[in-house]
Parts: sequence; C-alpha cells; structure tokens
Amino acid sequence: MKQYKAYSAGYKEKNSDLKKGLWLFFWLLIFEGALRKWVFPGLATPLLLVRDPIAIWLVIKAWERRLIPANLYVLSSVAVGLLSIFTAVLFGHGSFMVAIYGSRIWFLYFPLIFVIGAVFNKDDVLEFARKYLILSIPMTILIVLQFYSPQSAWVNRGVGGNEAGAGFSGALDFFRPPGTFSFTSGVGHFYGALGCFVFYYWLDPKKINRRLLIAATICLLIAIPVSIIRGLLFQVIVMLVFMLLAAFRKPKNAGRIVIALVMGSFLIFILSQLSFLQTAIEAFTVRFTTANENEGGLEGVFGNRYFGGLISSFDLINTQPFWGYGSGIGTNVGAVLAGKQNFYAVINGEIEWQRVLGELGFLFGIIIIAVRLGLSLKMTVMSYKNLSKGYFLPWMILPFSLMNLPQGNLGVPTSLGFTIWMAGILLASCNTKESDNRDKKGKANY
Repeated sequence: MKQYKAYSAGYKEKNSDLKKGLWLFFWLLIFEGALRKWVFPGLATPLLLVRDPIAIWLVIKAWERRLIPANLYVLSSVAVGLLSIFTAVLFGHGSFMVAIYGSRIWFLYFPLIFVIGAVFNKDDVLEFARKYLILSIPMTILIVLQFYSPQSAWVNRGVGGNEAGAGFSGALDFFRPPGTFSFTSGVGHFYGALGCFVFYYWLDPKKINRRLLIAATICLLIAIPVSIIRGLLFQVIVMLVFMLLAAFRKPKNAGRIVIALVMGSFLIFILSQLSFLQTAIEAFTVRFTTANENEGGLEGVFGNRYFGGLISSFDLINTQPFWGYGSGIGTNVGAVLAGKQNFYAVINGEIEWQRVLGELGFLFGIIIIAVRLGLSLKMTVMSYKNLSKGYFLPWMILPFSLMNLPQGNLGVPTSLGFTIWMAGILLASCNTKESDNRDKKGKANY
C-alpha cells in the first residue's frame, strides 16, 4: 500500500477532532438501534442514517489533511461509487435517492477505512479494545434479559417502538435477542469483534486487567447460546484457530495457550451448570442441529454460506443488465424507497456478491469484488508480517475482517458499520509506537 503524507507538526493535536469524530461514529454504531427503538421511536427512519453525516465530515476533513491515500482501493471504490449513481438513474431503477443510498457504501464508507487507519494508532486500538471489553458486560446483561423476556416487553421493543418485538425466530419458542441494535445481526457482529480482543489478550494478558479479561470471556461464552446465532460460534472457532497458529509460532507461548484453554474449559464447565444458561444452551443446540441437518451439516454450512455464495453469485450474470438494476435496489431500504420490493428477492440481497453484481452490473461489480478481495489480501499480508515479528494484535483482528470484508452483507447498515470499523481498526493496529514516531518523515505506516 502506497505511503502517503500526513501533517507532522502537532500531528496528534491537529487530529484530535478526528479521533473524537471516530469515537462518536462508533458509539452511534452501538446505540443507533437503541435510539430507534427506545429513545426516539418516531424518528426511526431518519436515524437509520445517523452515522452518515459523521462519516461525511470525517472523510472530507481527512482528505483535506491528506490522510487518505490515493491508492487503488480508494480510487476504484470512489470511482465506482460515483459512476454507479449515474448508471442507476440512467439505466437502472431511476431513483436518485436510492442510488445515493446504495453507492455511499463505495464512495463514502470505503475511504473511511483508511481514515480510521490513519487517525488511530496501536495505543488507540488497545484503548478501544479495553473499553470494548467493558462494554461487553452491560451488553451481555441486556441480551440475557431480552432472551428471557416476552417480545411484548419494553426491553424487546422493535424499531419505531414496535410492540411486536425486535427478536428473530430462534428455537424452542425463544427469540434471538437484538441487544442495543435494530436487528439481531448486530449482536453477532458485536460479539464477533469482542472475540478478536478476548483472544488477543489471552495471548498477551499483561496488557489488560485480568479480572476484566475473565469477565469479557464469560460474556463471550454466554453470548454464544443466548444469541442463538450459529455464525457467532463459527467465528469463535476460527478465532481460536488463529490464536493457536499465532501462539505455536514460538514455544514460549505454549504456556499462555495452556492457561487460556484451561481457563476457558473451566468457565464453560461452570457456566453450563447454571440453570439460567442451560435453557439457552438447549435452545441453541436445537437450532444448531436443525439448521445443520437442513443445510447438510457443518460442511454444508461453510460451503453454502461462504464459498457457495461466492460461486453461485455468478450464475445470474447472463440474465442481468450489463449496468445492473441500479445501486441500492438490492437492499431492503432501497427496494422500499424505489417501490420495487420484489427486486430484493430477484437480486437475492442476502448473498452479497449476488447483490453487488445485480446492483452494479458485471463491470462495476467485478471491480468492487476485486477491491474487497485485494484489500483483504493486503490486510492478511500486513497481519502476517506483524505476527512474524511477535506482534499479535493485527493477526487476531484479521479473522473478523476476512469473514466480513470480502463478502459480508454491506447492504445492512449495522453490518456495514462493523465491517468498515474493524477493517480500519486492523489498519490502525499496524501503526505501532515506533512507526508513529514517523513525524520526522511525515509518513504513515501503510
């Protein structure tokens, strides 16, 4: 990735406003759903885009300060984002507002990845991780309350104050809790990101309060059955594999792994004996077993949900317009705004690459897919280089990015927010103290 110039004199002071803006963006990511459900239900629709003004300000200010690199990833995504507005209006669904809504993913949110990576550094990421671990405690209490409360309860109110509830069907008459988010997918992303930092700190426990680490680990373990989200379990398994790969590169890390595994096993045993959690475990087990049988076991889940979705996305290319049906039409919001709800099913908006190709068409769709794959590969190389130097943090954030950046559903605002945020956090984690002393040269780490 090309290096780019950053202001050197008083760097931290000049960008303190951007750091505050990024923190505001994060807190709105966490509490946007709470605002739409409990605080301002009458403003639920406009609050869906509550983070966008912050993102616009961040990108403009960062561009003015030359903090955004003019690399292939940024230039390609911005170009496609802007051009796809015109192709959507001229050759697609014809709605300018829907086109802006869909294309903002590429011309606004993708550059934001590099803003986060330029403004934050390793110390900022560690501070963020510490606060995230603290945040997991009240979030876990909330989802447990939601799990055991009826959908009519205030804590389970849906978007706009809907008394029918925000939970999604789970198993044994229990619903998947949404936490502070608008929908249950936010819970999966929240705890997926939590897993990155929990596993990292077990590799390097001296950097965190041990009690806080144990508490966050308990929260992660509780969230797996209570959320009734199989994808969360898969993420945790992948992160465990990444942790083992990192640890066994050096024999001296074997002791830490043994301690972490023993502690984890002990916590699982204790938690499984608690009556309030046994019900959740039973519901999760039923959901896991039933869904796996329908999808052909674990092999079918991984094959169909991840790799199968990538391959099948190209099956409909010959039946779709060259310029696609128009940016944004493959999202729930865009389809409703355009008055063409059937297009969500036609494009199959739940399969990301199929949505991208259906909205943008073959040429722009392939460019966006290439950008996402290329950036994911670049992050993998950067993380591995840091791992080879004995620095684990980027490597442990990498699993989340690899499971979301290449083909995560960016048409969903919460998924978009978490994917962009964690990709930026990974880049920022590569800005070590030594590289931050780059002010003399005025160069960023990547």
